[in-house]
Amino acid sequence: MPMTALLPIGLALSLSTAAGSPLEPARGAVAPTTPAASRTGGEQAREERDVAALLSGRCRQWAAAPDNPWALAHGMVLDGRDFRTRDGRPAAEAIIAGFLRQAPWLAGSTRPPPHGEGSAQVRLTPGTGAAVEKPPRADDAPPPLVTTGAAPGRLYFEPRTADGTPVEPHPALQVKTLLRAGYRLSHRFDAAWGPVTVRALVEQVQRDHRPALTTSPEGAWALDALSLAHQPGDTFRDGTGARVFVDAVMREALATLEAAQADLAEGMRAGRPEVPKRKQGIYAHPCGGLHYFQAVAGWARHASVRKAWRARLDTQVEVLLYRLDSEGRQYEAALASLPEAYRLPLLVQMLKFQGHLLETLGRYRDDTGWRPTPVQRKTVERARTALEDTVRRLDAAGAFDELSAIAAQQPQLALDLVGDTCHAAHGEALWRVPPLSAPGAPAPRR
Repeated sequence: MPMTALLPIGLALSLSTAAGSPLEPARGAVAPTTPAASRTGGEQAREERDVAALLSGRCRQWAAAPDNPWALAHGMVLDGRDFRTRDGRPAAEAIIAGFLRQAPWLAGSTRPPPHGEGSAQVRLTPGTGAAVEKPPRADDAPPPLVTTGAAPGRLYFEPRTADGTPVEPHPALQVKTLLRAGYRLSHRFDAAWGPVTVRALVEQVQRDHRPALTTSPEGAWALDALSLAHQPGDTFRDGTGARVFVDAVMREALATLEAAQADLAEGMRAGRPEVPKRKQGIYAHPCGGLHYFQAVAGWARHASVRKAWRARLDTQVEVLLYRLDSEGRQYEAALASLPEAYRLPLLVQMLKFQGHLLETLGRYRDDTGWRPTPVQRKTVERARTALEDTVRRLDAAGAFDELSAIAAQQPQLALDLVGDTCHAAHGEALWRVPPLSAPGAPAPRR
């Protein structure tokens, strides 16, 4: 399969925004990249593969590399605590033992902001909806943290290894993965220097917290970790000593989500067939903001939050469902206009969107008890159909059999294919009856 340079997807979509037909391919339909008359026997055999089995099988195969902690975390997206490395170790144990780092802890210091972001702290007072108040006086009550003593230094994961392998490119990605897989706060792992509990890792996420991260596209995983580790009413101290109110953090995150999806919400209300993707709002987030949606909506696992947020979340779910056709039209128009050489990156982008969409809706259902209306359920099924069609296109192009060749010429595209295959496998599994794998676990018991 010929490999080519990656055409910027945003450019392709901005040049191809004319409304097309709704994205409603027949279930099981194949859209090969080679004319039927000239397809080889191998290509025809690939078309017959079961899509769910192909996604889950490739995820488990590709993500099991013990020297790639980011990939291992994506295997855990599908199989949780059961996912193992190729050499038989639980993936979580391999991640902690091989890649968790410890640095001397200096009083009042925090982990350096990732990716060059600023670290200015905003000081606001409680009672105004603010997430942070000023540091306590000496006679204030101590912060509600349990110090384990197991980790005397600052705990962190490097964004990447020296050879460029991703470890934690987004803050708290690994901790969020452990919590979502169901590891209790008391669970002990063996780090390179000794035992470390999940609680100690969560405490580090708390110390690393800063107000700017709540509204940042990079904050999704840290928000998810805080949400999974806390309950309404909880507070903690960040690394500067400021008291952080978890409820206020999550309220601010919900407002951020609403603002980020405002263009889509307006297009939905106006009945427009699509809202062009121009890296605005939610489209400035990694993975189209779907991790951010998961983090915010997951807080509604608590009954009091569901009651307070119900109408607002109902709107955000409708916007998410609207995105299926809004984005789908643009992807299909771009596919029709792009040269053959640029189809693979766009198909991987489609896999990312459709898989994350199904995962996000499935997780929202399992976290909150959401029951789709008949119309909403039909949209979910159309998303599954769209995903199946995308997978068959990728398979016909040889993507699922030629990962090493892709990695040799387009390393980032190969990483995207690995991660997005795992998210797509999980998204499909959440809506499959019976499920292909267990949904993510609820918040760990303390």
